Amino acid sequence: MRVSVVRKSIKFTPDSRRVVARYFMNGYDRTQQMVLRIMTLDEKQVSETLEQTLREFARRHRNISAVFFRHCEKIRPIIEAMQVDYEAMTLNRKMLIGSYCTMEYAIESAAIFNPSIVEDFDQSGLEAGEKRVIISFRATGEGHISSIVFRRGILDRDNNLQIMKIGHHIDKAEIEHKTLFNKERFLTKLIEMHTQDKYIDQIMQDLPEEFEFAILKNTLKTALSDPAIRQERRTALEEILWLANSFYDLQFKHDSDITERVIFPISDSESRGIEDARFVRFVDDDDSVRIMATYTAYNGHAILPKLISTEDFYSFRVMPLHGEGAQNKNLALFPRKIKGKYAMLARIDGVNNYIMYSNRVTQWNTPVLLQQPRYTWELTQIGNCGSPLWTEEGWLVITHGVGTMRRYCIGASLFDLDDPSKEIGRLSEPLLSPLEDEREGYVPNVVYSCGAIIHNNSLILPYAVSDYSSTYGVVDMVELLDALKKSK
Repeated sequence: MRVSVVRKSIKFTPDSRRVVARYFMNGYDRTQQMVLRIMTLDEKQVSETLEQTLREFARRHRNISAVFFRHCEKIRPIIEAMQVDYEAMTLNRKMLIGSYCTMEYAIESAAIFNPSIVEDFDQSGLEAGEKRVIISFRATGEGHISSIVFRRGILDRDNNLQIMKIGHHIDKAEIEHKTLFNKERFLTKLIEMHTQDKYIDQIMQDLPEEFEFAILKNTLKTALSDPAIRQERRTALEEILWLANSFYDLQFKHDSDITERVIFPISDSESRGIEDARFVRFVDDDDSVRIMATYTAYNGHAILPKLISTEDFYSFRVMPLHGEGAQNKNLALFPRKIKGKYAMLARIDGVNNYIMYSNRVTQWNTPVLLQQPRYTWELTQIGNCGSPLWTEEGWLVITHGVGTMRRYCIGASLFDLDDPSKEIGRLSEPLLSPLEDEREGYVPNVVYSCGAIIHNNSLILPYAVSDYSSTYGVVDMVELLDALKKSK
């Protein structure tokens, strides 16, 4: 007998009105020609064209003139290579040039899916039985480029979700790259990425044990500018730069609402998207709290598992994950340490569930097989649907399984609190399967989640509908745990 799930009527659907002002570079030669044409305009033409552009776009973006100026700064080397005195150019002309290097991008025009949910830091001003929550989504726009967006809401005593009003503007964060690297750890990650040794040695051999990002970046850019460079060497050098660019901090403005903050692809490693962030409220041994998430960075060819961490949803730290266990997709961090070590679920081979432990939250080795496909609805693969949830009966792991016709269903398993490698129980039937009206979407026949919480002794399970929209379901924890314990 299946565990009952109450599906709620709320739906999160794509909204093409939510746009960011994105940097657009149309190639070196075409950009140079564009700048030449702008330089022929007199100041009156420049001012009139800029004023018209601001009139049409200012209400759609916060401080769009500053965006234009930043985007002009990005092509400053191109402008100066044309023997143009950049400093002598008027601010209006710089902003106009920047406007031609800017395009609007609808971040969630195609899909808003694969949600996860965490408890908000702020739980003040609530009534008994209420909880303030933050839901993250994978938002996808043109070209299937994915980013992370947020919604804030309140769950009431009956597990109904009231979503707060969405802000009008999208705010992209200020970016600060890591400035100092440990050579040994950097080399280890390059080896894990299978970058060719001979090219690693050529670049890294003269660097000190602690080296600056700027030095490495300049060395790589000089080598990459060689017109006679072989493709094999170019690929290797780009991978080194790719890794160095993957460490950064994000800072959002404090006058932005959380619904206006988008974590958009920044580094080369994630140029084609930030996929399936699994957020978790992590409580450390000293009772300090952080919100962390694992996600998959994708550049169109390769993936890189990464970790993002925040203590306020304004400042975020982003780092790659290292080690033989930091491979493939589907990593999910436990919400607390187990016997003094961080713990992580993974699907390193693309088929089975694994567990691993570490003294460092970014270093993962020695994965141990935890679960294999067992039932007909998951015989293609089994993986997690977010971080494990602590219960008095054990660690509750929401899983996904892929069966016939690539249909994705959601299941559940229970593991020992002190030794999560010991399975207490596992549902033989899906907890959630696509209903008839949930089968249509960007990828048909899929229900999927990246993280749930427990509230009022109920499992609150947000899930995606066929990679297009999202909703949530509610499961009674007594019924679920009883079914899991009996399943053994």
